[in-house]
Amino acid sequence: MNYISISLYQKLIDHALSEGMTPEYFKDLPIPIASMADIQAVPANVFFDLHERLDQMLGPGFSVRVGQQMKMDDYGVLGLSWKTCSKAGEIFERCERYFQLLSNTYVFKVEKEGDISKIYLYRNAHRRGVELSNEATFSATIIVLRAMTETDIAPISISFKHGAPQNLKSYQDGFKCPILFNQANNFMAYKTIDLETPTAKADVSINKFLVERVEEETKGIEISSIKIAADVERLIKDALPSGIPSILQIGKHIGMSSRTLTRRLSENGITFRELVQQTQEKSAKNLLKNSTSSVGEIAFQTGFSEQSAFNRAFKRWTGQSPTSFRQK
Repeated sequence: MNYISISLYQKLIDHALSEGMTPEYFKDLPIPIASMADIQAVPANVFFDLHERLDQMLGPGFSVRVGQQMKMDDYGVLGLSWKTCSKAGEIFERCERYFQLLSNTYVFKVEKEGDISKIYLYRNAHRRGVELSNEATFSATIIVLRAMTETDIAPISISFKHGAPQNLKSYQDGFKCPILFNQANNFMAYKTIDLETPTAKADVSINKFLVERVEEETKGIEISSIKIAADVERLIKDALPSGIPSILQIGKHIGMSSRTLTRRLSENGITFRELVQQTQEKSAKNLLKNSTSSVGEIAFQTGFSEQSAFNRAFKRWTGQSPTSFRQK
């Protein structure tokens, strides 16, 4: 049975209350409001049931309206990983890795067609609740991308496989672009260049690194190899949810060629590959000690595509399994 995060279930109820429904309506839910603080996920069918009931009660577009209220923190570990993306489009790479590793509830795929990128959402809509959830997902994606970039980044079109509702006002207000129904696939279309938009966090970090490199070049200041290694370690940690970054990718962030970065790291007695592995090990230990993330989620956060590969690497680092390390 598939499961959906309790935070998304809670969001449906909270927004329904904000639109005028009363707590009494929710008394007969299979998972009562009072018990939600004690659980982490609900069965997918329970989630879809609620979507369908609220759509009937509050009218077409409730799914789009609730999507507009989503925040990155509502998505748990996955949402946390979005905060360290370097560009807008990375969100989909991280979603794809996350769902491959931990769940089969969503499948995102980005296909570039010249100046346009289409973000496909492959999820079999075997019932109306899944269609509504797909609408909420696209609506929330728009909000998340804007929050990440602190810009008005917007899609140029939206396509859904299911038919159109009777009233399109909430869809037009939420998406602000052409919306097509009864299409072959569910997808959002963005300008490719917009998905290359640096995130607000990345903008600040990149600017800081580049200023340091300019000072190093123009003022003859030799930035210590220890500081460079620490900067690179932080960038590696941020990049790991997208998979292990290359030295070329990290070098671009700090304005250094791969050759120069290799040399500066060697001054500190370390290679880029060793630094990646050290960062993975340090992050894994910290998350096992200080978070409630599952072992699968920690595998995702530290750059692994399979939990089994993470388990093997962790045992190689520590001589223990992740579960044993956490228990001790």
